[in-house]
Amino acid sequence: MAKLRVHAFSISLDGYGAGPNQRLEAPLGEQGTLLHEWIFGTKTFRALQGLEGGETGVDDDFIAEGFENIGATIMGRNMFGPIRGEWPNDEWKGWWGDVPPYHHDVFVLTHHPKQSFAMGGGTTFHFVTDGIESALAQAQAAAGNRDIRLGGGVDTIKQYMRAALVDDLHIAIVPVLLGEGERLLDGLGDASGRYVVTEWVTSPKVTHARLTRIDR
Repeated sequence: MAKLRVHAFSISLDGYGAGPNQRLEAPLGEQGTLLHEWIFGTKTFRALQGLEGGETGVDDDFIAEGFENIGATIMGRNMFGPIRGEWPNDEWKGWWGDVPPYHHDVFVLTHHPKQSFAMGGGTTFHFVTDGIESALAQAQAAAGNRDIRLGGGVDTIKQYMRAALVDDLHIAIVPVLLGEGERLLDGLGDASGRYVVTEWVTSPKVTHARLTRIDR
């Protein structure tokens, strides 16, 4: 059975996965880029940008793991772009340029219908209006025997966690304080008891925590 996995989702020391006032100029909210600075120097991230070199070690290992055996991605509309409400036109194609880094089918959760479209490198974006279970079923069909990666934003991950559908969750805890924004691990209800910490590794830049779903 294919797994639903979250990788390299960064949160602040006070638990925020995004800063306040998300917008086009600040897609991760105010100060939100501080959560991801640990990623930028890794060998895997630089390779995705077509660059050579980069740091190896614990942080790079966790980044690289997020691309292994992945056949589809699910993300929330906030991760796809800053547009709210009805789609005004077809101009917005995501943050990633003409060749997004996915190279497989990506399913975007939204309340507003939009036609699927293909991008360079084998990425096709689909827009799902009938809920998280439908998006997961479609992603499983597209992924075949491979796993599905669940992207952000915070609310998207929380919806899947509350439904106990996430199998494996890698969180990178960054030593910064945001003070406000969107907290990842609040409001999970009874589902919080379905997850246990199965790995806890510290690097010079962040602490990596892996949460695994248990059956009970």
